[in-house]
Amino acid sequence: MKLRYSVLAFLLLNIATLYAQKKQYKVNTIAFYNLENLFDFEDDPITYDDDRTPDGKDHWTEEIYNAKLANMAKVIAEIGADVTGTSPAIVGVCETENRRVLEDLVNQAPLLQQDYGIIQYESPDRRGIDVALLYQKRLFTPTNSIAYPLYIYDNNDVTKRVYTRDQLLVSGMLDGEKIHFIVNHWPSRSGGEARSRFKRNKAGELNRHIIDSLFSEDPYAKVITMGDLNDDPTNESVKKYLKTKKDKEGMQLKELYNPMESMHKKGLGTLAYRDGWNLFDQMIVSTELTLENYASYRLYKAGIYNKTYLANPRGRYKGYPYRSFSGGGFTGGYSDHFPVYLLLIKEME
Repeated sequence: MKLRYSVLAFLLLNIATLYAQKKQYKVNTIAFYNLENLFDFEDDPITYDDDRTPDGKDHWTEEIYNAKLANMAKVIAEIGADVTGTSPAIVGVCETENRRVLEDLVNQAPLLQQDYGIIQYESPDRRGIDVALLYQKRLFTPTNSIAYPLYIYDNNDVTKRVYTRDQLLVSGMLDGEKIHFIVNHWPSRSGGEARSRFKRNKAGELNRHIIDSLFSEDPYAKVITMGDLNDDPTNESVKKYLKTKKDKEGMQLKELYNPMESMHKKGLGTLAYRDGWNLFDQMIVSTELTLENYASYRLYKAGIYNKTYLANPRGRYKGYPYRSFSGGGFTGGYSDHFPVYLLLIKEME
């Protein structure tokens, strides 16, 4: 009798496995990439872009600009393509000078056929760099966007504002589902990590405020906040002010899961400095995206896109992200950051 039950259980298990194998899923990639000073080659008199001109320190010519664009487009086109067969549905970017460089980017050959739309606002950053969202028009329809300014003052003196990047919120329909995306580039560690910490804490506080405003309208909102936070997943700007969780098990409504925290604890990173790795580039999701009911889009995987060609091939900085520019000029490289990404999946009807 026990043998009969064992055979029956074995058959049922195999039938269930066969059924599961027949399930088909839709998969979309959501990516973020710090493009490392993607400037055009013309002087903008109201920003500090003088270095990125033909006569500037970097000797930033049209030829070099076009090479940089080609490199950025190649990387973006490949993120997640081995799974989805296409470039990302959504790409958050930072360190872009203006709308023109974004238009030139999406018109590069690797991206042109995907027909990307652009959402970008000019930020008050003194260097003239912005954040932006690129989206495949056939996959995502934006319904609303807003740039939230980050107000920071040195020594709490309102006459000494620190001008930095806005936080960009874009809401819309991804394949018929409402999802909110926030693109960030938090203040740098210039002047030292401790001395500049309050700026990133303010950024984390603003980001949480934006997300809480979405939760107040819909506690089940699907939110993805992404960006170069200039802090690791364990720093207080992320843990205390943005209030992220390391584990998705046991999460309650209106919470945030940071899949990058476990990667950071394993020593993985997206940029390197003085022989140490940091994981500043992060993708963080709301509770609803962590559930395991795949009737609608959920998080399947998070990762760092760190293919071999994106790493410096030689010298003292071998293995570091292969940045596009160094003191000796254009290197032919890509960026000083590796991109990060999420795969979202749902069962096909």
